[in-house]
Amino acid sequence: MSSPRTILLVEDNPDDVDLTRRAFQRAGVTQPLEVVEDGVEALDYLFARGAYSGRAGQPLPALVLLDLKLPRLDGHEVLRQLRANMLTRFLPVVVLTSSDEQKDLVESYSQGCNSYVRKPVSYNEFVEAARQLGLYWLMLNLAPQPGVRG
Repeated sequence: MSSPRTILLVEDNPDDVDLTRRAFQRAGVTQPLEVVEDGVEALDYLFARGAYSGRAGQPLPALVLLDLKLPRLDGHEVLRQLRANMLTRFLPVVVLTSSDEQKDLVESYSQGCNSYVRKPVSYNEFVEAARQLGLYWLMLNLAPQPGVRG
């Protein structure tokens, strides 16, 4: 039996990383959570290059949780590059951000995000959001295999 596909969290705030880990554990999400801290590292991980070249041939994550405000390369540019590449064009990407600015929402959907979720302020709300994200994106949603052409 193959191991479960990971969730890739692209987040530079260590407190939000810890909160996400705890929320997923409490919500019963069992997929491994991989964390990268900036947009360049996210693309290297997903395209198996640089420090992540050893990932070549490994499956893509089941889901990418993408913050927008990242060092080196912001989430909008990460999303643009993911959608421009046949390998990652259909990879489920949920923007998980503290921004409630309309321009971020519109730009994220224009660039092909699958969902836009504002980070809940309270821990209990965050746990419930994590439970719902896990249930929908990891259990119910069907996604094309990587590299499949439409």
